[in-house]
Amino acid sequence: MKINTKDKHVQYAVKECVTLEGHPQIKGYDFEQPFNFQDFLKAYALTGFQATHLAQGIEIVKAMRREKAKIFLSFTSNQVSSGNREIIKYLVKHKKVDVLVTSAGGVEEDIIKCLKPFVLGNFDVSGRMMFENGVNRTGNIFVPNDRFAAFDDFMQQFFERIYKIQKETGKIFCPKDLIRELGVEINNEDSILYWAAKNNIPIFCPGLIDGSLGDLIYFFKQSHPDFLIDVSKEMKDIVDIVLNSEKTGAVVLGGGISKHFTLNANIFKEGLDYAVYVNTAQEYDGSDSGARVEEAISWGKVKVNAPSVKIHCDATIVFPLLVAGSFVEVE
Repeated sequence: MKINTKDKHVQYAVKECVTLEGHPQIKGYDFEQPFNFQDFLKAYALTGFQATHLAQGIEIVKAMRREKAKIFLSFTSNQVSSGNREIIKYLVKHKKVDVLVTSAGGVEEDIIKCLKPFVLGNFDVSGRMMFENGVNRTGNIFVPNDRFAAFDDFMQQFFERIYKIQKETGKIFCPKDLIRELGVEINNEDSILYWAAKNNIPIFCPGLIDGSLGDLIYFFKQSHPDFLIDVSKEMKDIVDIVLNSEKTGAVVLGGGISKHFTLNANIFKEGLDYAVYVNTAQEYDGSDSGARVEEAISWGKVKVNAPSVKIHCDATIVFPLLVAGSFVEVE
């Protein structure tokens, strides 16, 4: 079919145009009016792109809470490296989530920050220069080696106490129970682990030895070769929580072992009832970190009809907004 270009307006060669009348119109927040934060968050719904996904995530988390689902918060260690640590601590302190799942860094960095703070740096600093000056870098967050020296001293005393319990009672700690004891030991209200221990909120860490904690366990076992950690109990405990929950929902920050451990446990109950992912990973390499919710549905990790969304964004931007919109009660 030819297009008539002689007319004032080009006539497009289409049989029919669907006008989508009545569909929601794309519209951003109106800063001409007096600023209202809740209206600002609601405006994300009609903004499009990932803003709309954020608005969907807020509504899904509200549904989790409304339906009294057991809420799993899964996060990678870089969330604790960043200021999101304080937001996670808020949720745990006020009992707004029920289960935490993280990686080794999410445990050890919470403790380290109680001893000495991390500082703001720059993405572009030379790695060689930092290495020569004893400073480690996580993105634009700097962590001098003296932080790990303080952590080493703290952990050696901690391991001695745990080892004594093992020898005297025969109790072998699993990562969850070891982390609870860490929360008791640090006794610091800035700590996620402290509030989790105080409020009896379990923190699972299936990859406990993949980090500085693993290094220190190695050194401790050199002089205490019979020191043990029971990883198998970690699996039993998280599955028991799932099986004893009427409904389960998950907020998953990042990917890795913490994401998979959370999703895999929910297979035992035919999948999560609600799921909100926040990460920047893509699915094209077949990684679980980048996998969309549709892939989890295929494995039975998320129910077929579960309200779900993946928000493609840095969690340091999205997570504070998600919490503000769904966990913070407006007075």
